[in-house]
Amino acid sequence: MMNSDQILSEYLNVRGGFQPQVLPNQQAVTFISKETGIPQVWKWDVTTAEIQQYSNLPDRVLAAYHSPSGKQTIVGIDEKGNEKQQFHLLREKDLYTEELVVSKEHFHQFGGWSPDESKIAFTSNRRQPGYFDVFILDVETKTEEVVYQVDGNCTPIAWTKDGEHLIISMPETNIDQSYYILNLKKKELYKLFEGNSLARYQSLQQSNNGESGFILTDVGQDTLGIHQFNFKESSQLQELLTFDKWDIEEIKLSPDNSILAFTTNEGGISLLGIYDLTKQKHHYIEGVPSGVVESLTWLNDNELYFGLKSPILPGDIWRVSLNDNQVERVTFIGEAKEVQHLWQQPELCTFSSFDGLEVPYFLYGKKEEAQPVVVYVHGGPEYQIRAEYNPVIQYLAANGFAVAAPNVRGSMGYGRKYVKLDDVRKRMDSVADLKWLANDLVNTHGVDSERIGIMGRSYGGFMVLAALTHYADIWAAGVDIVGISHFKSFLENTGAWRRKLREYEYGSLKEDVDFFEEIAPLNHSDKIKVPLLIFHGRNDTRVPVSEAEQLTEDLIEQGKHVELIIFEDEGHQTEKIENHIKMNTEIVQFMQKFLKVQEVNFKS
Repeated sequence: MMNSDQILSEYLNVRGGFQPQVLPNQQAVTFISKETGIPQVWKWDVTTAEIQQYSNLPDRVLAAYHSPSGKQTIVGIDEKGNEKQQFHLLREKDLYTEELVVSKEHFHQFGGWSPDESKIAFTSNRRQPGYFDVFILDVETKTEEVVYQVDGNCTPIAWTKDGEHLIISMPETNIDQSYYILNLKKKELYKLFEGNSLARYQSLQQSNNGESGFILTDVGQDTLGIHQFNFKESSQLQELLTFDKWDIEEIKLSPDNSILAFTTNEGGISLLGIYDLTKQKHHYIEGVPSGVVESLTWLNDNELYFGLKSPILPGDIWRVSLNDNQVERVTFIGEAKEVQHLWQQPELCTFSSFDGLEVPYFLYGKKEEAQPVVVYVHGGPEYQIRAEYNPVIQYLAANGFAVAAPNVRGSMGYGRKYVKLDDVRKRMDSVADLKWLANDLVNTHGVDSERIGIMGRSYGGFMVLAALTHYADIWAAGVDIVGISHFKSFLENTGAWRRKLREYEYGSLKEDVDFFEEIAPLNHSDKIKVPLLIFHGRNDTRVPVSEAEQLTEDLIEQGKHVELIIFEDEGHQTEKIENHIKMNTEIVQFMQKFLKVQEVNFKS
């Protein structure tokens, strides 16, 4: 029989494999996994089914970018969770890595290999913290050239097929983008999809002829759908496939350009589809487990690989053969034989909020008994709780708690209208959703109204603090992880590269300071009635640690029950396993104490 600490360690040490990519010309698929404790690149051999480590770097790998031949790979890493990506070059012939693009005080965003793989593109904020200029680097000579200066944020998407242009995405709002073509010889920028209304654009795919392509956009509609375009007349978008209620999230063009693989997000659950470009018809692949499908990648015209996660599948690589529509799991990294029998499938529920809006949530727990409940609020806010493995939620559920994970108004995945329902001065409507969720849990699912806790990370941390200050009588305890305590101080202190885009969501320092003061949890801390546990990373570049320190100091002065734990070697995310164990041990013990839950004796 294992004790609770051993069980928690098992939950948190579940590895999983993510971001599969076919390694060109090698009959292999790479992916990222924490097999060694921090994320590194691993390779699965299609022929032998063997797995071997492909990178061995001192800090976490954020992404891998293979060259067209597969002989070289750019590996992006950061330092102590600070998200400042640096590039190392990994050569297939000897699998050693060398520093390629390193300026540790700055951010770098990869923009693709040139078709002849002699150069790479990237953007970096070296000139000014909020400005991301476009760089071209010669891989052999290591010479860099700034080819375009941008007084704002931008992300290179890819090189065009002729190797003479870059496709660049520039954010217009917190959710919308514009796409541009940068002529590398003339150093001139041309806008794609000119004349269309403000919209989301993502998952661009270029045809082999270099003249046309496919893209997901919600231009003129509420949800993301597949559109075809021609580079010379890009404003004329041809709609191929759109669903009224759900976003299509990702598309991947087959090597022979006859098929688009795609995923649809239906309420946080993925469907994997195939769109035949010749017949202009689509169908869904049967046999894919219910969960979240990501990172579509073709090995050949008939063999598609993808990553899949579900509440009981922490993440592995899967394959579908279009010849016989057979779906097969090819890696088993996410197996955890000691604890996987304890994992729960959630129920997808909805409740009607104060204004009649239907709000969805996933509910974990034993339906036959009244339970204490922890409301788990996601960050973003433009994010979505999905049907995927979450060790914290599963561990809470195994320890006798029900867990409700809502997608309150403002969440992604339900169309443009839904995601904008909490913008700027509608912010507190989403907090009100949490109150109505608590009511629904009591009235519909019989949870104990005296034992409702709430926790959240990042923006979810703000939601926790806002709920504790504006609906103080509902909650028994709160946990705030890297949360925002005052939008004014957050916007003043966050990275300059993020401020403008965050202002589209939260409001601006110029026009909305009065509203920030009105809703700030820091200004209403006297209303907090219950114990509060706070975590933060010292190296957080998104939400500065000062957000946690100023609130803790204020609550201590009031004599309130508050605990602050700062991880000196973490940023906005918590990566190191020892910190995960400490944080989640503290969270469960905290909730057990104040929601009055007995410690569970686990049977292995």
